[in-house]
Amino acid sequence: MSSINLIDAFQDFKDAENIDRPTMMKVVEDVFKTLLRKKYGSDENFDVIVNAEKGDLEIIRRRMIVEDGEVEDPLAQVAYTEAVKIEPDFEVGEDLYEEIDLLDFGRRAILAAKQTLASRISDLKKNALAKKYGDRVGDIISAEVYQVWKKEILLLDEEGNELILPKSEQIPQDYFKKGESIRAVIRRVDMKNNNPVIILSRTAPEFLAKLLEIEVPEIFDGLIVIKKIVRDPGERAKVAVESYDDRIDPVGACVGMKGSRIHGIVRELKNENIDVINYTANIQLLIQRSLTPARITSMELDTENRHANVYLAPDQVSLAIGRRGVNIKLASELTGYELDVYRDNEGDEEEFDIDLEEFSDEIDGWVIDELKRVGCDTARSVLNLTADELERRTDLEKETINELRKVLKTEFEKE
Repeated sequence: MSSINLIDAFQDFKDAENIDRPTMMKVVEDVFKTLLRKKYGSDENFDVIVNAEKGDLEIIRRRMIVEDGEVEDPLAQVAYTEAVKIEPDFEVGEDLYEEIDLLDFGRRAILAAKQTLASRISDLKKNALAKKYGDRVGDIISAEVYQVWKKEILLLDEEGNELILPKSEQIPQDYFKKGESIRAVIRRVDMKNNNPVIILSRTAPEFLAKLLEIEVPEIFDGLIVIKKIVRDPGERAKVAVESYDDRIDPVGACVGMKGSRIHGIVRELKNENIDVINYTANIQLLIQRSLTPARITSMELDTENRHANVYLAPDQVSLAIGRRGVNIKLASELTGYELDVYRDNEGDEEEFDIDLEEFSDEIDGWVIDELKRVGCDTARSVLNLTADELERRTDLEKETINELRKVLKTEFEKE
């Protein structure tokens, strides 16, 4: 019998591991039963037999042999005279099984069937891919950079599926090259022109949560739970954790001995500062902890309007606010309270200031240490000295001092 070569179509099925064999057989059967209905008007007396290994199929026609002149339904019955032409031993009342030559359908119908089959396979693969990644939203994944564009990065997973990492979901300091393996969290699955588009993220709080889960066994085991994460990607993050076992210090477990557990995460997040705090239902204490590293003197709480006035010593105000207001913004997001910061001694009209440690990503640590050695631990305390005074009092070169002052001035101009 002439057979349609469907090897390519079956190969597509095999490549899509998420499509099971029963589904494959059903799709092929449906496509060719549609072909039969178009030609014969019904598919009731036909069996479609698929050989997935060889990549071909057979269509068997089933009819009952009746006396000549008694054929009432040509699709279900065949005259005895016609039957014995195929096999002389046939008798009235027996079933005649006959192979249908697929080429009888015509080349155009066969081509249409193959195209329909290919289309159905493609749709199944798309649906399987969308379901696979839809079920994994929030999970971390490693993928290889395939193409870097201005607004997004195209990555490939282990099976060659395309994943997208938009610029908006990248940490500002991220820089990737083709062939590099990167980690991200599966954010969502969008459908574009009936094609699934898998969107990844490195800025989502879930990414940090999964990194912590990998590094901290107690979180993976459920002994420590992450209550909430807020992030300013690449700048700062605050993580509220709680332990279900009184013997476990949740903050200590997350940070690790000498920061061993948190350091790897900080590197992955391009030196993002991560504050891990102990969660509490006491909102006053939670606000106090969320404003770390600043130390609060007193607080006025308005629970009805979810607002708090926080009072701190003058040297703690800049720490509480943080660079570009990041620290207080994250503390507000973490606690769900609008926070206003005030100096504890209202009589002192001090200008807004920023702790030098907040510039650690732009100014080398040894430079900050040298400035602290001569009593300059805030940005204004440095700017209040002339470049000549700084050169005379420190071991810094003039070029370093000029660059340093430029960085500090730029920050106050932003404010």
